Amino acid sequence: MNSSRRSFLKRAGLGAAALRLGPVSAAADLGIEQQSSSQRRIGYCIVGLGRISMGQFMPGVRISQRSRLTALVSGHRDKAEKMADQYGIPRRNIYSYDNYDEIAHNSEIDAVYIALPNSMHAEYTIRAAQAGKHVLCEKPMATSVADCERMIEACRQAKRKLMIAYRCQYEPTHLHAIHLLRQGYAGRLEMLDSSLGFNIAAGEWRLNKKMAGGGPLVDVGIYSLQACRYLTGEEPVEVSATWSVIDHDGRFNEVEENLAWTMRFPSGVLASCWTTYGSNGSGSFCRAMGSRGWLEINPAFSYEGLHLRADTQGEPPIDQPADDPAPRQFMREADHLAECILEDREPKTPGEEGLRDQKLIEAIYRSCQEDRPVKV
Repeated sequence: MNSSRRSFLKRAGLGAAALRLGPVSAAADLGIEQQSSSQRRIGYCIVGLGRISMGQFMPGVRISQRSRLTALVSGHRDKAEKMADQYGIPRRNIYSYDNYDEIAHNSEIDAVYIALPNSMHAEYTIRAAQAGKHVLCEKPMATSVADCERMIEACRQAKRKLMIAYRCQYEPTHLHAIHLLRQGYAGRLEMLDSSLGFNIAAGEWRLNKKMAGGGPLVDVGIYSLQACRYLTGEEPVEVSATWSVIDHDGRFNEVEENLAWTMRFPSGVLASCWTTYGSNGSGSFCRAMGSRGWLEINPAFSYEGLHLRADTQGEPPIDQPADDPAPRQFMREADHLAECILEDREPKTPGEEGLRDQKLIEAIYRSCQEDRPVKV
């Protein structure tokens, strides 16, 4: 991950959604401070020492009372040893990709966190399940519907949990927005609008279609896609999309530079979204417009600094900046899977959620290719 993307994500980040949530408070839904300190902590093995794992997830687990870091998988032994020493992980618990399957024999590992290039998610999820480990996999879940289905089936067969790391589904500002809309704060929901993108540097693996599975849609646009789903609480029935390449500088020989799409939901709600790898001015927002008012999170998808604003007829306006510093969003997602393991319940964002997104992503790309709306 290049420095421009890191700085962008720090302030304007990645976004997420919370499907099937009723009118509950964020605190009640998350139960973040309710666990007994005597409860066993779940041990995570980090698979892939990249920016998101080293810069966010591992610091998030470090401040957790439910999760702990117990092992590392990396192709760079020197880097792994440095991180192991920093986090107090025994060097005997450092693995390479060649001996990854040996994690099966390590009882200190309960779950793996997979932070590899997208095309590697399926293989390392399936191997983790076969090794008897639960899986927290970064988004997008995989690069094809078939791989998503294979991941789900492997975890089902192994009786292991599979959770996709949609971190903002566990973030209080997003949960509050869902709660307000479910309570009818803005009246009848009419329209949605969301955007996320950044100007990508040349040479990024994300520009390799085989490794990434697509361009900005699968990387950051996926969060606008989810935001529209959670705000409506519905699944889209039709998508229509178009894409373009403006900067013919070699970066976009395999993936799109810009992509805009609309979605129609069963209730008649329309959503308009766009994402880019070519612009620094796309912002990070999601906005809901209703018959009585509006609600907006802006920035919506950053690691910290989210801001909820809303106004509606007959109610005082809302202006609520989040006081939730990084890396707490990553702590929450790690802890949610830990809870699910300890209490033997399904994660809020299981593999089926990642599969739904992948089906929509493929429909959006098909709409671009065929220049027509696609039913879903």
